Amino acid sequence: MYLRENPVLQRELLVNLRASRGFLLLLAYVGLLGVVVYLAWPQQERVNLIDPVAAKELVSYFFLGQYLLSSLMTPAFASGAISGEKERKSYEMLLASPLRPAAIVLGKLLASLTHLALLIVASLPIVLLCLPLGGVSFQEVLAAYTLLLVSVFTFGMISLACSSYFKRTAASLVVSYLLILPLALCGALFWRVFEGADSAFRLIVSVTVMPAGAALLCGSLFLTTSRRLLHPPDVGSEGKEVVDEEQELRQAVGLVIQRDHFPDRLFAPPKRTSLLPDNANPIYDKEMRSELFSQGTLMLRVVIQVSMLLAIPLMGWLLYIQPQLAAWYMSYVLLFNMLVGPVFSAGSVTSERERETLELLLVTILSPWQIMWGKLLAGLRVSSVLTSFLLWPVVLSCLMTPRIRENLLAVGAWLIVVLLTCVTTASLAMVCSVLFRKTATAMMVSYLLITLLFCGPLALDFFIQTFFGTLPVAQLSSRLTALSPFAALFNVPLYDGLQPFNPRANIWLWAASTGIYVTINVWLLALMLWLFKVRWRVAH
Repeated sequence: MYLRENPVLQRELLVNLRASRGFLLLLAYVGLLGVVVYLAWPQQERVNLIDPVAAKELVSYFFLGQYLLSSLMTPAFASGAISGEKERKSYEMLLASPLRPAAIVLGKLLASLTHLALLIVASLPIVLLCLPLGGVSFQEVLAAYTLLLVSVFTFGMISLACSSYFKRTAASLVVSYLLILPLALCGALFWRVFEGADSAFRLIVSVTVMPAGAALLCGSLFLTTSRRLLHPPDVGSEGKEVVDEEQELRQAVGLVIQRDHFPDRLFAPPKRTSLLPDNANPIYDKEMRSELFSQGTLMLRVVIQVSMLLAIPLMGWLLYIQPQLAAWYMSYVLLFNMLVGPVFSAGSVTSERERETLELLLVTILSPWQIMWGKLLAGLRVSSVLTSFLLWPVVLSCLMTPRIRENLLAVGAWLIVVLLTCVTTASLAMVCSVLFRKTATAMMVSYLLITLLFCGPLALDFFIQTFFGTLPVAQLSSRLTALSPFAALFNVPLYDGLQPFNPRANIWLWAASTGIYVTINVWLLALMLWLFKVRWRVAH
């Protein structure tokens, strides 16, 4: 019932593993890792086996890259396992089957992670090719893959638990990322800190302590999720498609959102009790006052509470104790916007398709420009307000920290980068919402494009500087980092009096990055307007 005769597991495996996209993903994944190892392979005719630093670095970076990539991919596979059943209206039929809740949860979990585990195992022959270079033992490779598989299983269980609490995959996805990213970064930091002389300690912890801790966490989440399926609070047809805000306020735990109070009304205005004014945009009004609360406030409350909880230690250390590292706190703000920006824009058009109201919207007297800016500005407003909650500590540090107060121009430059990032994530997500038919697909493509655009140039430059630092291509890769807003943050000069904190900062790279993202957003707006005017009017 749990493994051999589990129909949920069998059905999910047949659907996932027989799909052509599964083979294409496997080919792309293994091919990319193979190209990376081939390019980073030592070029000298003789390899120093006494002190093989290059081989150690190659295997270490190979594992870290695969670890972070797998961590980012795990929510994409598991966060829609249960919420997808709710969206397809098959959740209640699944619960009414003879299957036990624990069998459903186990089947969903294994089916979601089997394909990802296949990708990880398929990369093992590539890393084994590096063993003859020396410096890395088979035991270390075994410990690395044990840590990798344990982490993926843990992150999959976290994503599945989030999927059971939300009705939409988009909400489950963003909360999963918000919970998993800090854990993934801590795992990568642990692997880098305890290397070299401490590699034996790292090996022992990877195969004993971490699997035990992961088993305890996964066991508790598994029992909680199974109990939730046994007594589901979100089934039935008693008008639960409509959220009762008063009841939600009474039942809410922790943070409570009140739409008639500041600052809650910035991203969730109260319901309208009067007629719509003349020349007002009904699309924008509807999105801000109805769509945001149509599925409750659980996702918003979790996002605000977790983000602020993580920001408190970062704020204290990076803004007050070590203010010369303030750019790292701004990087946390950008990372947060990367997570929440697509959530409120990727479903702006696909949700109309899924509700079969897109044709009705297109035949109204509203112009394509009104439809577009109404939906774009609504999503941008919510994500920007949520991001601005993390910017209040920066404003406070300008008043309380002399070193930050002396660099107000740098703070202004950082705020420009954050503003352009907010606009870019919302615009990219809405373009994906226009192009695709499902919200989950638009969401995942948005995350993929944003990650490639923001983090890809930095990863490429790090790889080239590490293995090809003496070649002319290293200068070109440094210039390409202007495509990343993270690089723009760290290239804003900071001064302690007349002494620069970051002498390698290049203000021209910040200016180039700003110009690039202004151009990108103009093109994205033009593309969306063209799609609204031409493609949709003709197709519908």
